[in-house]
Amino acid sequence: VAAGAGPDIMNAFGLAFGLASGVLIGLGHLEGGGWAIALAGVCDILDGRLARARNLASPYGKFIDSTLDRFVETFAFLGFAAFFASRPGGPLVVAAGLGGSLLVSYAQARGETVGVSGSGGLMQRAERLVLQILGCLLDPLLSRALGQPEGTVLFWVLAVMAALALATAVHRTVFIARR
Repeated sequence: VAAGAGPDIMNAFGLAFGLASGVLIGLGHLEGGGWAIALAGVCDILDGRLARARNLASPYGKFIDSTLDRFVETFAFLGFAAFFASRPGGPLVVAAGLGGSLLVSYAQARGETVGVSGSGGLMQRAERLVLQILGCLLDPLLSRALGQPEGTVLFWVLAVMAALALATAVHRTVFIARR
């Protein structure tokens, strides 16, 4: 705030860290990818705080923030897709994770357009970020400790995240439709 930074700079940094996460994960640098996801998340927290602190909150800001969040998520999942491309079931788990993640956000956004708040559920964005970060950071150590190839723990973390994200999307859809 003291430096005069606005929320758009945080959005730009978040987008850059999101892109870096996808590249790093795709190249097999899971820990670096995990840290990049974490930094993108920090930028996402700071952009809203900067907007409110500088009295810059606006419909534009709300739109650009939520849309760029989807880009950041997609970049990470593209990295997971490259990393798991040759693993049996890998493309399916990654596609289900990406699809579930986008559907959770889409259901809420569409609910808001008809005047129904559809937030809630087990696998909101914060929970998905935490699982991705922990999966990336802990996988090398835990997979090795289990005597499994690198990516084993992350694969199962993403599988659980995908299942819960899809369940959350269904929950939100039913909840909003009933309202």
